[in-house]
Amino acid sequence: MAKRNVYLLIFILILFGFCLWSVVPLDRNVSGRQGLTLGLDLNGGTELVYSVNLSEKDPSLSDAQALASVKATIERRVNAYGITEPTIQAMQNAQGSFILVQLPGVKNIDEALKLIGQVAELDFREQAVNATGNTTWVIAKAAGSNGTEEELTGKYLKPNASLVSDPQTGAPEVAFEFNTEGALLFKQITTRDLGKPLGIFLDNELISAPTVQAVIADKGVITGVSLQQAKTLAIQLNSGALVAPLTIAERRDIGATLGSDSIKKSLLAAEIGIAAVVLFMILYYRLPGFIACLALGIYGVVILAIFKLIPVTLTLPGIGGFIVSFGMAVDANVLIFERMREELRAGRSLSAAIEAGFNRAWTAIRDSNLTTFIACGVLYWMGGSLGALMVRGFAITLFIGVAMSMFSAITITRTFLRFIPKNRLTTSPSAYGVKI
Repeated sequence: MAKRNVYLLIFILILFGFCLWSVVPLDRNVSGRQGLTLGLDLNGGTELVYSVNLSEKDPSLSDAQALASVKATIERRVNAYGITEPTIQAMQNAQGSFILVQLPGVKNIDEALKLIGQVAELDFREQAVNATGNTTWVIAKAAGSNGTEEELTGKYLKPNASLVSDPQTGAPEVAFEFNTEGALLFKQITTRDLGKPLGIFLDNELISAPTVQAVIADKGVITGVSLQQAKTLAIQLNSGALVAPLTIAERRDIGATLGSDSIKKSLLAAEIGIAAVVLFMILYYRLPGFIACLALGIYGVVILAIFKLIPVTLTLPGIGGFIVSFGMAVDANVLIFERMREELRAGRSLSAAIEAGFNRAWTAIRDSNLTTFIACGVLYWMGGSLGALMVRGFAITLFIGVAMSMFSAITITRTFLRFIPKNRLTTSPSAYGVKI
């Protein structure tokens, strides 16, 4: 048993050292360690709610499939744009179908809106003379591999469009590549359109009309766009077109000043609460209270390391969940110490009282935490189904915190208590707040 305690103590110290290295500093990246990931309410940014018009979807898709496809397309676009820890969620209710998009830290919101909300249906068109004698654009068609005429659209593009520069002028361009079927169509179209303009349309808007100077099969470039337009277009082509159009239903901008103020107030509340808990534990439980405070310090560092390394996106309710879990970690120690004091009053030795205190308090700790886990599960599910992502943040941090509080109370505190030196000062009942 003694050897096992030594191994446990070594493990706890190594774990604490690693977690402390991972946590410090909290707010920036150092040596590959990322800072704490802050949610929209703390970091600032924009929250968008899009209404999805499912009446214009492909009839072969169900509403659920179309909504999932729109969500996946937006996720690909936002991730390629480089937004840190975005939140994208699909919702359906009596008012219709919606996509919730949270973009922490986004400054150029207009570009993000254009990137997310544009359907991005690309097609290629030829010039033709209509019945009135005017020149107009018509979608280019050619014979496919099955012999039927097919329209040349973005569905034949490979997801490898990229931003490039014209080797002569340095102007931004978007390079694209067709799959085998698209290359077959493109070769026929460029063959008959040599010396003529070929229009490239995005959502029925002409974005480029280069003159065909050679027969092209699988590769081409889109010219006449700005640098930002080229970047956005490349992302849209790689993510695919939206299967249903979107309209903005709600937009909410959150300033970083509010987030900073929220963090300061949360930290102040946490400091006051922790100081009060430490004072109570030491004054009331004496030596074991001091040891519990050491264990809670390790617990706090481990929790913050978990939040950074997973990472967990911290919101204001999430910080609240962490503080509540800290209180529950204290509660577990209170149950244990009260059991210990009962055993000491009954005349048991210190070592026997320690073991009995932990063993008899375990069932109460287990059952109370189990009910909390169930509540966290319900909150997480309800938060997702109702679109209340802040509630989810509270549930996640509370769940992780309570799980770690069990480890802190049962393993860390017990290991430290087992190493109390066997001298007159530490074995006296008064050191445990017990009067015999």
